[in-house]
Amino acid sequence: MEIKSRIVIVSNRLPLILKKSEDGTIEVGKGAGGLVTAMAPVLKNRNGTWIGWPGFVQKEDIDDNMLQVIQSSASGYNVKPVMLNSDELKNYYEGFSNSILWPLFHDFTDKCIFLPEYWKSYQAINKKFALVVCRNTDDQDFIWVHDYQLILVGAQLRKMYKRNSIGFFLHIPFPPIDTFARCPWRFELLSAMLEYDILGFHTIQDKRNFIGCIKKIIQDVQIDKKAESNERVSELRLGNRKVRIGVFPISIDYNEFFLKAWDSKIYKRAKEMRSNASDTKILLGVDRLDYTKGIPEKLKAFQRFLTLFPKFHKKAHFIQIVAPSRREITAYADLKLKIEQLVGEINGIFGTNDWLPVQYMFRTLDRDELISLYRTCEIAFIAPLKDGMNLIAKEYCACNIDEKGVLILSEFAGAAQQFYQDAILVNPHDTEGMAKAIYRAFNMPLEEKNQRMRNLRENVKTKDVFWWLNSFLTAAIEKDLSNFPQADEYFPFKMV
Repeated sequence: MEIKSRIVIVSNRLPLILKKSEDGTIEVGKGAGGLVTAMAPVLKNRNGTWIGWPGFVQKEDIDDNMLQVIQSSASGYNVKPVMLNSDELKNYYEGFSNSILWPLFHDFTDKCIFLPEYWKSYQAINKKFALVVCRNTDDQDFIWVHDYQLILVGAQLRKMYKRNSIGFFLHIPFPPIDTFARCPWRFELLSAMLEYDILGFHTIQDKRNFIGCIKKIIQDVQIDKKAESNERVSELRLGNRKVRIGVFPISIDYNEFFLKAWDSKIYKRAKEMRSNASDTKILLGVDRLDYTKGIPEKLKAFQRFLTLFPKFHKKAHFIQIVAPSRREITAYADLKLKIEQLVGEINGIFGTNDWLPVQYMFRTLDRDELISLYRTCEIAFIAPLKDGMNLIAKEYCACNIDEKGVLILSEFAGAAQQFYQDAILVNPHDTEGMAKAIYRAFNMPLEEKNQRMRNLRENVKTKDVFWWLNSFLTAAIEKDLSNFPQADEYFPFKMV
């Protein structure tokens, strides 16, 4: 597609990894991930700008030397940092974003801490981001705001009389009305979202949940019946304005993972890992430390699997990778302790001198090591209690070049809307059901494995992160939506 206007990306974090050493020098590395991969060429082609927090706390505003270091690391596009101090991070990021919005949007209302000071800080920081956007955009620029930390930015820009086309994409789920209604600032959040020209969600269900909240809380919005159907993009009317809402399931750079999986070093490492466990089938879990990821539930399911199917003792091995995250929040520290206790319990009950059922690693793996594991392990076990998309599932499929792997996936991951025909879907609250799913995956005929994985890989290949990017931008600028593709392939699967 041809994009005529300049694009400005606004996200909580810049696509850079910044560290400040003890002597005060700044070290800058390039960020990884599908969003960075997809956006970078578009921003380069359109002389675009990326606005966000550089990742470290500084009391003063950024100085010219630091700005030069940051800008030199972003090849081909502009970078504008938004500096935050420790108090702002505590109340805006750890507070409203991750102690209210994150648990609320993932249906964990018992973990929400509805403090007024969090709301005040969230408003102030969103305004701070909006001011940086306002100073660095022209009237014709397309402004694209990302994720739950910055919901209010669009409304703040409207207050500053910015009449640009502004889009917003939510990278996490959107909750149903019964959950969202618990938020004391529900009206303000929804009203702010309606200030955008286009809103993007991962799944049809997220879109329907949003519309349901609008009908109950805002009310004076005209909603066409088609908006609640399986149309990928539809419109709401607010007086003389229209707001487009669409379904755009995010993905990965398929070719990046596919080509890396063929690398000779990756092959050698995978072969080495496989030779060390020649008589063992390996189950792999890769998750960030978070109560939404269902890590304790997976461990309990594996324990139940070993209890129900003793013939797999010494023949099954579960590798669970947990990437450290938000350990300053009590709920996350408690979760880490619970995981470690479960790992110790399983290994204590079933382990022998020559067999450790669960290998637990609490660290972030580098890309090569992770892809080697994707290639080595027969099964990927991904069972979040609630997830926006889950890109680990897509990475595993892209790297499964011999097409012998099996994907066990939670019904409540956004990726299930795309993968429901070929992954083994599980309910993460059903320990017995997940144990039997592991047994089924281990015993699946090779021909069935090949066909399922081939279908999954084709799905990821054809609907990669560039497809996601083009879908959103096309929906943002297209005048006539009548020819826009429907969402039949994302229509919610039937839960049996």
